[in-house]
Amino acid sequence: MSERLFNFCAGPAALPEAVLQKAQADLLDWHGEGLSVMEMSHRSDEYVGIAEQAEQDLRDLLSIPSNYQVLFLQGGASQQFAQIPLNLLPEGGKADYIDTGIWSAKAIEEAARYGHVNVAASAREFDYFAIPGQNEWQLSDDAAYVHYTPNETIGGLEFGWIPQVGDKPLVADMSSTILSRPLDVSKFGLVYAGAQKNIGPSGLVVVIVRDDLLGNARSSCPTMLDYSVAAKHGSMYNTPPTFAWYLSGLIFQWIKGQGGLEAMERINQSKQRKLYTAIDASGLYTNPINPADRSWMNIPFRLADDRLDKPFLAGAEERGMLNLKGHRSVGGMRASIYNAVPEAAVDALVAYMAEFEKQHG
Repeated sequence: MSERLFNFCAGPAALPEAVLQKAQADLLDWHGEGLSVMEMSHRSDEYVGIAEQAEQDLRDLLSIPSNYQVLFLQGGASQQFAQIPLNLLPEGGKADYIDTGIWSAKAIEEAARYGHVNVAASAREFDYFAIPGQNEWQLSDDAAYVHYTPNETIGGLEFGWIPQVGDKPLVADMSSTILSRPLDVSKFGLVYAGAQKNIGPSGLVVVIVRDDLLGNARSSCPTMLDYSVAAKHGSMYNTPPTFAWYLSGLIFQWIKGQGGLEAMERINQSKQRKLYTAIDASGLYTNPINPADRSWMNIPFRLADDRLDKPFLAGAEERGMLNLKGHRSVGGMRASIYNAVPEAAVDALVAYMAEFEKQHG
């Protein structure tokens, strides 16, 4: 078996090796049942037990209040850009959105198909390198909800605070931050997260929605996209992505075994601090984001000379570090350091960056 390398991919992202080994052991024969977990009926007692345990473990990790439903759905976070207004935005209604980068812009564009979108604040005036303070926001009195993206995976811009929006439901795309640290779910009306960062493999999205927001879907909302239908059927109105759900459950158990979200926060703080310190102390690498708004999970950086990008990436791969190329829309480099990326990977990257700078700086 070849050696596993350090994977800095933004998603689908690195998965814990221990989880992959456990899944490998279950692949042909789950718990002596004579079939793979991928071959089980989602209606079987065995699979329902897997699903229920995964939900309970996630509830434990995030201390999710009992008046919230936890849904394991298909379609990824991008489908939620439409599913949220279909469920929460009345016909002819208005919603407030905060624009901080590419993913929030996509959410805004999609929501505008279903009602009026008020862009209450935008980071455009800061070239998307800083988040406007809440005293600058122009929130609507009649908004059905307020949507924001706590972490912009591509740009590396992250909220270090939770917006205060009064009695309006706060909706958050937590795809790149969920499970990286503790989170007070009670401050949100709805949280959604694509799985392929810190939750599990791609093909699954988790939605955590407060009970009072269910049952308000507009009449044109497809049955499959109605949150109340998903909640009533335990996320099994149709066949769910069973293997992704199972594997996510293993990751929840792995996080518990690491010490829970408080432990993940300590590790993630250490990882991001090491990498930003190396960038800031360098004469070759730069990160343009306002220090108070820097992402923990997705750290973009540029080299002083773009002609060095290819040799930098080639050298990184030679040393066992993969997927450091920045998103095509922004260029440069990006290191995504989700929960499953070990601190040793960051240490190796920092050492290589110093070595490369000595040669080319």
